[in-house]
Amino acid sequence: MTARPLAGSGLLAGALAAYWSVGRPWHLRWGATAQECAGPLPGDELIADADLLATRAITIHAPADQVWPWIAQLGQGRGGFYSYDLLENLVGCDIHSAARVVPQWQDVAVGDRVMLAPRVGLDVALLDRGRSLVLRGAVPLGGTAAPYDFTWAFVLRGEPGETTRLLVRERYGYTRPWAALLVEPAEGVSFLMSRGMLRGIRRRAQSAATAPRDRRPAPGGAR
Repeated sequence: MTARPLAGSGLLAGALAAYWSVGRPWHLRWGATAQECAGPLPGDELIADADLLATRAITIHAPADQVWPWIAQLGQGRGGFYSYDLLENLVGCDIHSAARVVPQWQDVAVGDRVMLAPRVGLDVALLDRGRSLVLRGAVPLGGTAAPYDFTWAFVLRGEPGETTRLLVRERYGYTRPWAALLVEPAEGVSFLMSRGMLRGIRRRAQSAATAPRDRRPAPGGAR
């Protein structure tokens, strides 16, 4: 092997080592404190021994009851995911994130299906209205079941000064030995979309909370 391939291999190995030791822990815990990452959240018991765990969080300067409606209307064909619609739609998700709370999208219940795309969805596994929403399922590989079980928890915690901590936790339980080869790369994409979603929810909730009452948009429109 010549010096150039050796150098290239060394750079690649160094980059992978840096990602695994620094980049990966950072994006799996983006915005969350050590206590939040270590503490239990609703839905943890559904996959007790997770093979991969991500906990992300953001502070929203609005009370929890003004943040919850944005969580309740998550989903394709509903409020969207408040992230990067253009990127999601490039792969056929047909997402159109709402700019306001829509009353007819607020009646979420256990057993409902929250769609990620027109033919792909997750089930509402747990619900504590106003506090937490836990989705469960997986994205199939064509006609084959996904090689993992998955939960996606959205948890609101009221803080002093009419602020809210929004925590989002992903838990993966592998059902096939090779599942990590699929999940690990996907988790990097999930981080980018989740960070965009958290910021999108914060922007919407804070804007609605600070708008003069007579200028707040009336519920009903989806854009």
